Amino acid sequence: MLTTTEKTKIIKPHKIHEKDTGSPEVQTALLTKEIQELTAHLKKHQKDNHSRRGLLKMISKRKRLLDYLKRKDDKRYQETIKKLGLKK
Repeated sequence: MLTTTEKTKIIKPHKIHEKDTGSPEVQTALLTKEIQELTAHLKKHQKDNHSRRGLLKMISKRKRLLDYLKRKDDKRYQETIKKLGLKK
């Protein structure tokens, strides 16, 4: 789980306008950070299936957001992928 200070550090480079907290870029960046933290947790606790299910839900939500962004604006999609270091 991310604290508010961590969230603001993540939101700042990805926001489109001053009060942006819900654009696909910001949501994808936040999900990516949570996925990274949960992946580290699951490396220590392999049998934690409840958290694994949550991880899979987060990954599918991020994929849906990226698909939406690709449909709407391919340039923004490419920039987001590059900033986050995701493969596509």
